[in-house]
Amino acid sequence: MAIPTALITAGALVGGWQVARRTGVRPLGGVVLAAGGVLAGREWARTTDPVTTAGLLGVYVAAFGLSHPLAKRIGAWPSVLAVSGLTGAASHVLGDRRARR
Repeated sequence: MAIPTALITAGALVGGWQVARRTGVRPLGGVVLAAGGVLAGREWARTTDPVTTAGLLGVYVAAFGLSHPLAKRIGAWPSVLAVSGLTGAASHVLGDRRARR
């Protein structure tokens, strides 16, 4: 894949939040999140094993869920950036870097 899954997952988390925030249509942000999950998930399924794929998808979904309570504690931007960074790092280490080997 030309675009690393780390960029896809982190970008979809930030992008989905921004789309929802700027349009006021939360389901539209969900479409961005879902598209990122599908793109990354397809690549992980192609380049890693099923356990890693499921784990990375779990990290992606958990990051979305965690961003909400975290935002109440540290603010929206810091929360989204934190979960996006962690998700991107996991995607890189367990998916992208492994695929290059």
